[in-house]
Amino acid sequence: QVQLVESGGGLVQPGGSLRLSCAASGIILSIRAMGWYRQAPGKPRELVATSTRGGGTRYADSMKARFTISRDNAKNTVHLQMNSLKPEDTAVYYCNADILDTNYALVTYWGQGTQVTVSS
Repeated sequence: QVQLVESGGGLVQPGGSLRLSCAASGIILSIRAMGWYRQAPGKPRELVATSTRGGGTRYADSMKARFTISRDNAKNTVHLQMNSLKPEDTAVYYCNADILDTNYALVTYWGQGTQVTVSS
C-alpha cells in the first residue's frame, strides 16, 4: 500500500515562509512526477509545482518567483519551500505522485493534505 504523508503546514504571517515536505512509502518501483497542488475554499484544486524524476520542474505562474520545489529520489521525498507568503496562498496543500507499482502500473496518489493559513 503506497502512502503519501505531508508535513510542515501551519499558520504564518504575510511575508513569512513555510517548508512543506512529503514522503512516499510502501512498495514503490519508481516515482515519475511528484509535486504539489492546493485547494482554497470554494475554488478548484490547482497546480502549485511539480518535479520530474530527472529534475525538471514546472510552476504555476503566480508562484514561480516565491516557491521552490525540490526532490530527493533516494528518499522518495519532495519539498516545497514557500517564501513571501500572501493571504491568497491560504489553502490545503496536497502532495501528488505518479508511482510505478509492482504491477508496472503507473498510478496517481494523493496525500491527505496539509493546511497552510497566511494571516496576521
